[in-house]
Amino acid sequence: MTGFIVRRLLQMIPLLLGVTFLTFAIVSFVPGSPVSSMQLNPRARPEDLERIRQNLGLDKPWYERYFLWLSDVLRGDLGLSLTNFTPVTDRILGVLPNTLLLTGTALALALIVAVPLGVASAVRHNSPFDHVVTAVVTALAAIPSFWMALLLIILFAVKFDEWGLPSLPAQGMQDLQGNTGILDRIEHLIMPALALSLGQIAGWTRFIRSSMLEAIGQDYVRTARAKGLVEQSVVYRHAFRNAILPLVTLVGLALPELFGGAYLIEQIFAWNGLGRLAFDATQSNDYTMIMGATLLFAALTMLGNLLADVVYALADPRIRYQ
Repeated sequence: MTGFIVRRLLQMIPLLLGVTFLTFAIVSFVPGSPVSSMQLNPRARPEDLERIRQNLGLDKPWYERYFLWLSDVLRGDLGLSLTNFTPVTDRILGVLPNTLLLTGTALALALIVAVPLGVASAVRHNSPFDHVVTAVVTALAAIPSFWMALLLIILFAVKFDEWGLPSLPAQGMQDLQGNTGILDRIEHLIMPALALSLGQIAGWTRFIRSSMLEAIGQDYVRTARAKGLVEQSVVYRHAFRNAILPLVTLVGLALPELFGGAYLIEQIFAWNGLGRLAFDATQSNDYTMIMGATLLFAALTMLGNLLADVVYALADPRIRYQ
């Protein structure tokens, strides 16, 4: 197992290099730069703008700037933001816990809802409950997360307030009036986490239902029933334990979708996280901030997939990594 982990960590290095190289090339070919907005200032002289471009290194070819950026990263320096000249590392570390809170809550919520719902749907196969669950999760899977976020805002923030019901805050992470307790933070977290998790709930519910139906039809389940075991024991101690194992890998593969969803969800709900920071950096062509966020997103995704493979091997003794 140790050798497998070491090899996977070493394989991440060329992957990260490829991700950062392609991202840097794409950002460099996009029209505009951090200096573009300064050109709107009538007091800005061309020679001043050119001096700023030279100070920021924007007068060099993009591939040369990439290798300069990469050499700084290897020394542990992600550079300075090109918009406010603050360290990229400090800004990322300042908002990273908020993104991890949002994605972690969405992941936990998806598992808490999808697992029992998928099992119950499989156990009640072809019942009215199964048909309703299948129809609902199919509809949810067809709705993009950003559209679901807008629907949640309309319902729980706007309509609930009009109807005199307790409404949820639609933006921010805490009440600006000073009510910043744990309950206030939870209220602000509910809608973003729900919007981010509903797509995973839909996909995982269908996957668990399918896996459970396959497991229930296996010989070892029929044998357990023939021995006179209680149905609950047959379902959860035999079928469920085998049907749930592939979900570990599925969760690891869902991490890129969760982080990618946070990119839009954080912007919609004004959630002060890494996704919103990257979105603002994209708007201002702040390539150092974009590269720092991309590097961290890619590293977290790869580490999440590695963790999923390790957990899968620990959960299933038949799996052995050489």
